[in-house]
Amino acid sequence: MKSSLRRTVPALVALAACAAATQVHAQTTPVKIGFLGELSGPQAAVGQDQYDGFMLVVERNGGKLGGVPVQVIKEDSQLKPEVANLAVRKLVEKDNVQFITGVSFSNIMLAVHKYVTDKKVFLIGSNAGPSQIAGAQCSAYQFITSWQGDQAAEAVGKYAADKGYKRVVVMAPNYQAGKDIITGFKRQYKGSLAGEMYTPLNQLDFSAELTQVSADKPDAVFAFYPGGLGITFARQYQQAGLSKSTPLLSAFIADATTLPALRDAALGMISGGFWAPDFSNAASKQFVADFERKYKRTPSNYAAQSYDAALLLDSALAKVKGNVADKPAVMAALKAGEFSSVRGSFKFNNNNFPIQDMHVMQVVKDDGGQFALKTIATPLKGLVDAYHDKCPLK
Repeated sequence: MKSSLRRTVPALVALAACAAATQVHAQTTPVKIGFLGELSGPQAAVGQDQYDGFMLVVERNGGKLGGVPVQVIKEDSQLKPEVANLAVRKLVEKDNVQFITGVSFSNIMLAVHKYVTDKKVFLIGSNAGPSQIAGAQCSAYQFITSWQGDQAAEAVGKYAADKGYKRVVVMAPNYQAGKDIITGFKRQYKGSLAGEMYTPLNQLDFSAELTQVSADKPDAVFAFYPGGLGITFARQYQQAGLSKSTPLLSAFIADATTLPALRDAALGMISGGFWAPDFSNAASKQFVADFERKYKRTPSNYAAQSYDAALLLDSALAKVKGNVADKPAVMAALKAGEFSSVRGSFKFNNNNFPIQDMHVMQVVKDDGGQFALKTIATPLKGLVDAYHDKCPLK
């Protein structure tokens, strides 16, 4: 009996030491996170704001999320699906990331979504929200902290209907997000369309289209042109004299990344979204203050939704104590969405897209003479996206 005990005690001590060493290793080995975004070209401000919003949380936490060290590996999609595909394969197969976040444009999301989620890598999308992945192509490994692509436009469509506009021209780039956003506007707008125009994603001269708008004499124009495209479009809209006669309703033209360049060209413009820098809840106020202190500029919605992505990961990693190998536990922790969002309350629907209020903002000059977004209405509260019932997730 004593001999047996003598053999057992050292074995137990060895097992305990091994477990302790494993725990220490788990706590000191960084969790790897891939960031994929549009970081070059005319749309670079979108991806940069996403990256800066995410890193604000990481750096504020001393390089940790959920109390565990993280390593963020950044890749530029260049707005090219083939480049994005190579980048995610590198992140997954060479860098062995456990999470991918960012993803700025819908054509990029559609290019990488199936590969990433089939590999059971968690995709924490912080901008693109195409209808396909909200519906039939949804995945239990996707968690979107921004919006489904129709939603901001739905709020503007409801605003246009409430204003009594009878004839509206709609305009957008000819790619998935453009089609989703026009669909969203039409879902809530009950008047007639004076015109529906889709332009190439890289088009920078809108003179022909704006000449047609002038001829159509609509009550208003609704347009979606993100990043640098929006700056070019809004300036040409003003130069054509349309800003004096025809209200410009928009989604993702006027935001903190574009207002410093747009200035008077954006004054009075209407915009839809889930958040604006004038929100008064505590999480939003802290985010805006911290972002402005660190980056010396006002954050955009792109930064806000990416900041929320970092907070979501922070809460999930804390729940699982950094054990990312337990994928069901990580999935459950992400699904719970227990963090203080800049938008206020946060809840995922069955398709892992947020259920959220959608607001309308107007570009104004603030007390300091700066151009800013002022929240003027909340046309849609607790909005559920139009595609969730096509998603097989419960």
